[in-house]
Amino acid sequence: MIHKFKIEDVRLVLDVNSGAVHIIDELFWDLLDYGPQFFMGKIVEDLRGKYKAEELEEGVIELKKLIEEEMLYTSWDEEDKPSMTGEPVIKAMCLHAAHDCNLRCSYCFASTGDFKGKRSILDLETGKKALDFLIQHSGNRRNLEVDFFGGEPLMNFPVVRELVEYGRKQEKKYNKKFRFTITTNGLLLNEDILEYINKEFVNVVVSIDGRPEVHDRLRKTCAGTGSYNVIMPRAVKLAESRNQTDYYVRGTFTKFNKDFDKDVLHLADAGFKQISVEPVVASEEEEYHLSKEDLQEIYDAYDRLLKVYLERKKQGRGFNFFHFQVDMEQGPCAAKRSTGCGAGNEYIAVTPEGDIYPCHQFVGNEDFKMGSVLDGSFDTEMQKVFRSTNVFTKEKCASCWAKFYCSGGCAANAQNFSGDIRIPYELGCDMEKKRLECALAIKALEYLEEEAMNQRV
Repeated sequence: MIHKFKIEDVRLVLDVNSGAVHIIDELFWDLLDYGPQFFMGKIVEDLRGKYKAEELEEGVIELKKLIEEEMLYTSWDEEDKPSMTGEPVIKAMCLHAAHDCNLRCSYCFASTGDFKGKRSILDLETGKKALDFLIQHSGNRRNLEVDFFGGEPLMNFPVVRELVEYGRKQEKKYNKKFRFTITTNGLLLNEDILEYINKEFVNVVVSIDGRPEVHDRLRKTCAGTGSYNVIMPRAVKLAESRNQTDYYVRGTFTKFNKDFDKDVLHLADAGFKQISVEPVVASEEEEYHLSKEDLQEIYDAYDRLLKVYLERKKQGRGFNFFHFQVDMEQGPCAAKRSTGCGAGNEYIAVTPEGDIYPCHQFVGNEDFKMGSVLDGSFDTEMQKVFRSTNVFTKEKCASCWAKFYCSGGCAANAQNFSGDIRIPYELGCDMEKKRLECALAIKALEYLEEEAMNQRV
């Protein structure tokens, strides 16, 4: 399987199974429509008005050489499919420190922090049992990841702090290593919290949507006022205190800011070097939801951002935009690339009440409650269902060129829109493909620029 596309007058082709990306000319672009068989009679008949016969023959020879080298039209090795053999382990946990929040964001999937239930705070003993549960189900895995989440986890920071200290003690006892992260809206960041976060947390996510008018429209305080002016200086200070690494600011774009490229650049101009702005996921009833009709404007925003992204990098003013980061090596193995984030299998979420769910976005859906850390119960049958869900068991993914980059997309979004974790959220797929094309094009354009510089030298 191949996927050819053009961005910024550069023609590219991706070989899906090998991950090879080729920069091609117009001749190859046209010839690829006849692969992988390349019947010369048909090719010459169709293209003789545009190319000489010898040009076509030479082009086909080059393409067939790439096929022989397994860099084009690569076949899939069935042995590389993910296997369910071996004992499953849990290596990551989203630990909900608070089902409460000091913001009332309109688009919040967590229903402004309470996850459509009662507002609550994680107590120390339940938190300890959650960490113990992770250790007990991690097998021989040494490095374990815990993200303190909410709601707003800083509303319960004393308990977060005690749990980090508890985790450090358990590390020595069980030969484990906790990698703690935290996701926050930044309202409660102060000197003491910042110092502790920089000491103990390997990564921090701060929620900011971009321009003041965009941010304040949907991210309001409990009093109904905008939160931009409070959050922004604190987030900037956090980024600077972490030397512009091991954090990112994470925004959300909606129907109200389909020109989100301006929000990304606003954040870059504010001094942030690690930026992510994600599309809202919402039902048609919500006025801010995104739909198929919005796609062209969203695509245009990605194209505009790509140009500025490259220009700023040349000028020494570069920044990292999450959607433009792509692993050309595609991870350690194909099986790993096909299985996604590990929700419900290697990754779970735990609520303040100790309930276990496949991930934070399933919390509150009782059909997906997997057990409790309080009594140690865990639904291994549901774990098997999530474990067996990958791009090979999802019918729509099997024929998709982007499958080894998105790994089948978000299971929660799939469930919410189709009622089945194996049927991907189609609008999300459309946007994912566009940003992947941009990310691959950036790699190609950077390569061409480097080659040009080497020639000048």
